[in-house]
Amino acid sequence: MSPAAIPDARELIEQLNTLDEHARLEVKRGSNIDRSFLETVCAFANEPELGGGTVILGLARDPASLLPYYDVVGVPDPDQLSQTIATQCANAFNLPLRPRVHTVEVNEKPLIIIEVPELSRSEKPLYLKNLGLPRGAFRRIGSTDHHCTDDDLVVF
Repeated sequence: MSPAAIPDARELIEQLNTLDEHARLEVKRGSNIDRSFLETVCAFANEPELGGGTVILGLARDPASLLPYYDVVGVPDPDQLSQTIATQCANAFNLPLRPRVHTVEVNEKPLIIIEVPELSRSEKPLYLKNLGLPRGAFRRIGSTDHHCTDDDLVVF
């Protein structure tokens, strides 16, 4: 079996600088793995027919730019951060999620690219265990993550 291809970070950054964040692509600064990160992962895994999504850690949007422009800021201790991502994805949800986690270097700074698969219909909804249903489940609507409602749960 051949190893899975690592996404091209420069192409993803170019996409961000052209289109900004969107339904399948999200940026986080990456200084820690917090609830916002887990909500995005959950939304990518849950959204029907989205095919999952990609989170890039180590970029920051330039607030002075009128158009989307993302700077490479890097992440601290990428190995530890990757381990935390794997652990959180395995333990924070109602079932273990196994995203593909890649560390790459751009402009001599480490970035982490996380590819989140869409779950099968029988595995949905994924939700944060500590919040339960429906509050702990999220959907990806455009470039945002939304709490699921009881009506959303019917979609799954």
